[in-house]
Amino acid sequence: MVVCVRSLGLSGIAGYEVKAECFLSGGLPAFDIVGLPDAAVREARERVRAAVKNCGAKFPVSRITVNLAPAGQKKAGTVYDLPIFVGLLAAGGDLPVPPADAAFLGELSLTGAVRGVEGVLPMALAARDAGVKQLFVPAENAAEATLAGGLTVYGVPDVKALAAHLKGEAPLSPAPGWEPEAETVPLPDLRDVMGQENVKRALEIAAAGGHNLLLIGSPGAGKSMLAKRLPSILPDMTRPEALEASGIWSVAGLTDPRRPLLTRRPFRSPHHTASAAALAGGGPALRPGEMSLAHNGVLFLDELPEFRRDVLEAMRQPLEEGEVTVARAGGTLRLPARFQLVCAMNPCRCGWRGHPTHRCTCSDREVEKYVEKISGPLLDRIDLHVSVPSVEYEAMRRKEVPESSAAVKSRVDAARAIQARRFAGTDTACNARMTPAQIAQFCALGEAGDRLMESAFARMGLTARSHDRILRVARTIADLDGADAIGPQHLAEAIQYRNTDILRG
Repeated sequence: MVVCVRSLGLSGIAGYEVKAECFLSGGLPAFDIVGLPDAAVREARERVRAAVKNCGAKFPVSRITVNLAPAGQKKAGTVYDLPIFVGLLAAGGDLPVPPADAAFLGELSLTGAVRGVEGVLPMALAARDAGVKQLFVPAENAAEATLAGGLTVYGVPDVKALAAHLKGEAPLSPAPGWEPEAETVPLPDLRDVMGQENVKRALEIAAAGGHNLLLIGSPGAGKSMLAKRLPSILPDMTRPEALEASGIWSVAGLTDPRRPLLTRRPFRSPHHTASAAALAGGGPALRPGEMSLAHNGVLFLDELPEFRRDVLEAMRQPLEEGEVTVARAGGTLRLPARFQLVCAMNPCRCGWRGHPTHRCTCSDREVEKYVEKISGPLLDRIDLHVSVPSVEYEAMRRKEVPESSAAVKSRVDAARAIQARRFAGTDTACNARMTPAQIAQFCALGEAGDRLMESAFARMGLTARSHDRILRVARTIADLDGADAIGPQHLAEAIQYRNTDILRG
């Protein structure tokens, strides 16, 4: 008898349906799993065998063949333990054949307990799209699976409880839909930063339009401190954005089972020793990298010139296209990577170039070599280049409390609301993602603005890309100002953020 049990698998960060076909036949006892299983899937034989015996059932003494279809797709992980268990006992007559609209996933312990697995959210979304109505998952993952919606989710604590449910002896209770609670841990606030009003203004513009940002200054000026406060003024994620980001984190095993949905935008800060694969993703299982983990959030690269050249160049395509394509021996994978890049760096190797104390010991050639680690094409993709000066003593001892992140966020939200109305019905979410056609439509310049742009283009040696990025930033500044059109003052402020002379001290 062949029993087919529906299950789910992962391909990158997307789920897909898998069918576990269990067949018992005569011959010498054996237990074979086919369908391109990896080592973890093949080891399911021993976990299932022990779980069957420890739950009081009789393990079939026959030749057992389990096919994981589609057989041409590589299977990885321990997610198939539970469907193999159900199919094996159903084929042997110890369990009724499961309903056609039910799917199972989970890892088994030797005692029969069902352990949590990674990537439940994308698999639950795939189950919903495949017409599954009942989804049986580990109890630890039940809250995460309910986020998909349209499914009756059962959290399975152990195989005894599952067997009793399928036999109709003790039905499991469906898991209630999980709803996010209010965050209790506050984010770092801008009111902690004394002075640096020009940098706070740049952070506000970057948050309002989703623009990339580069902070350049001497050690101790507050670059990292300011960058880590950007999430506190970013607009809240929409439900689709939160599901996208949470699905990626789920595949990477980073979600908290008690809080499976990300309610705050991701903030990733990899160390400068990270490899290109760590940033882009890959590995034997083709897992997402830091760029994908920062999807819909912020990727912060501190000490930018200390990153290897190939690591930085790996960001060029994702910064333009919002996705990263990973080609490995195990296959090719396209991962979402629409993040906001924030970088921080010193002006030279010793860090004191341009400092009022004149402590810099670097020659002009040494400064050039240090800055040359960042390629022109990458620098051209960063919208705002901001100098972070050293904080003066008077600013540190100032009595008045600086403006809070909440006050800045209210202006950012107002600007984003303008952009939401402007781009309604399109795939564009903010000014930084405007297409060339949208730039032509929404970033028209008057006669004075056109003369100013022409002068800057010739004087600063701007590229076509930097021209468009200046217009996007100017549009954001106008939105913060509540202006319908880009004025010369908005354009002038946007142009000053493209001044690459600050990289040369």
